[in-house]
Amino acid sequence: MSARRVLVTAGASGIGLAIAEVFASRGDEVVICDVDQSALDDAAGRLNGIVAIQADVSDPVAVDSLIAKAGPVSVLINNAGIAGPVGGIETNAPDEWARCFAVNVHGAFHMIRAVVPAMRDSGGGTIVNISTASTVTGLPGRSAYVASKWALEGLTRTLARELGPDGIRVNAIRPGFMDTTRMRGIMERIAGENGLTVAEVEASALKYISMRTKIQPAEIGEMAWFFASDAAHHITGQIVGVDGNAEWEG
Repeated sequence: MSARRVLVTAGASGIGLAIAEVFASRGDEVVICDVDQSALDDAAGRLNGIVAIQADVSDPVAVDSLIAKAGPVSVLINNAGIAGPVGGIETNAPDEWARCFAVNVHGAFHMIRAVVPAMRDSGGGTIVNISTASTVTGLPGRSAYVASKWALEGLTRTLARELGPDGIRVNAIRPGFMDTTRMRGIMERIAGENGLTVAEVEASALKYISMRTKIQPAEIGEMAWFFASDAAHHITGQIVGVDGNAEWEG
């Protein structure tokens, strides 16, 4: 498979960086974007040859500028997302709810809208959206986040039908309980709020995962790479969990 240009949003850290690393390690030309310039600089130092561009995907003007700098891409990974407000629905501030959708849903829309014309002209492409296992289980206190990811999955299935005749495949990944700095921070917060140790909180969460293990970021990268590979030539409109079988979230 010849080298392709791959664009990963929120690619400077966490899952996004892991995805970028997998594609770069296999010879693809990788472009990452992020709002955090410091993290972009660190990522560029870590991955030789990648192009790092600061951009906020919720801003359509910034997205147009990003694509003008990056050039046509064969693979788009919509990884950018924020947690949104935490707490009961009545405590969610409308502006926080709107911001969650602006990044998690509208950001993906802006990116897809910007890359599709060149993909169509080149005869096809691959789009992978990063969702969450919580769309299966639900997650009390995180209604904005889960609802936004449901919207992203709806976009995935609809665009798979819309863009299929153009040779553009659209799939999504549902990551589960991730072994990331962000998730460790969440575990620490929950532990502090409930007078528990981090180990106790993690053990409680893992009870609801059939394989009783956390997911490594590189595993999401491998699935994204598979979706973009020739082996997945006729796979589109699919939403795949990389979650050890999340049965429920306590």
